[in-house]
Amino acid sequence: MKTILITGATGFLGTHLVEQLRESEPDARLRLMSRGASTAKCSKQIESVAGDVAASEQVHAAVEGVDEIYHLAGVVERQAANPRFLYDVHVEGTRHVCEAACRHGVKRMVLASSSGTVAVGHEPLTRNEQSGYATEVVARWPYYLSKIFAEKLAVRYCEGRGLPLVVVNPSLLLGPGDFRESSTKDMRLFLEGQIQATPSGGLNLVDARDAAAGMRAAMKRGRVGERYLLGGPNWTFREWMDRVEAISGVRAPLLSPSLGAALVLANIARRILPLIGQQFKLDDESIRMSALFWYCDSTKARTELGFETRDPMDTLRDTIDDLCRRHPELAG
Repeated sequence: MKTILITGATGFLGTHLVEQLRESEPDARLRLMSRGASTAKCSKQIESVAGDVAASEQVHAAVEGVDEIYHLAGVVERQAANPRFLYDVHVEGTRHVCEAACRHGVKRMVLASSSGTVAVGHEPLTRNEQSGYATEVVARWPYYLSKIFAEKLAVRYCEGRGLPLVVVNPSLLLGPGDFRESSTKDMRLFLEGQIQATPSGGLNLVDARDAAAGMRAAMKRGRVGERYLLGGPNWTFREWMDRVEAISGVRAPLLSPSLGAALVLANIARRILPLIGQQFKLDDESIRMSALFWYCDSTKARTELGFETRDPMDTLRDTIDDLCRRHPELAG
């Protein structure tokens, strides 16, 4: 029986991946490694292993006897408060998984990185897998820097030690099931009326269910040593907000300030709103990120992997419905 290890199995993308693997790999043993408790019930097919990818010995124990690895473990964090933690999880964690994979003779490994390692810039240009790392653009954000470092490290294991690695780079994940709101927090803030201005940048989004399917395709058909961007439509934030308004009925903001003006207005709101018993929940780093363009081209994934995405309006609708179920006050 084939054994498949999934790190980060309790995360937004991980839960969808596990659900799909249970259907597509009925004869495989799924070993789920995560720091927290898994919601998947243990069975003949499912084995849950508590472990931290930052702990080398725990990783080696989890990898022993494994045929394939999906390495998704990570922490989504926009702030720069704890760069060492992000480095330990993303870079050292990836090092431990790659080292264990080489030592134990793993046959195939898929690394979940981020489109933000390459597909982001100050201009509305669409980037692809050949674009260089966006190190200078994301230099102030340890999350993206650590993702770049982790991706480079994994590729070195592939090129230098023969690790059969494929990298996937999903864009902004939306859809149902983001219980930690690691990716859908901005959508909730919009529904709460917390976003009072339209950012000047643009985004690319992909349904987490489609990204999970793309990861499975990368395991089956991806070329070793290659990277695949997994994304959907490229929209300005105005286009995104207009579509969310059409579904939710929550009015999109009319104000479209520059980045500098947006930061000033946010600072004023943080000072004034507490005086009337309210709180401004949007942080400065999110504002700065929203002034960039996170556009990507997934032609390579569609051509080589057969990657497909559903109607993005269905993704937005499912995301909103899921948020409203978990936050009934939003439905009003």
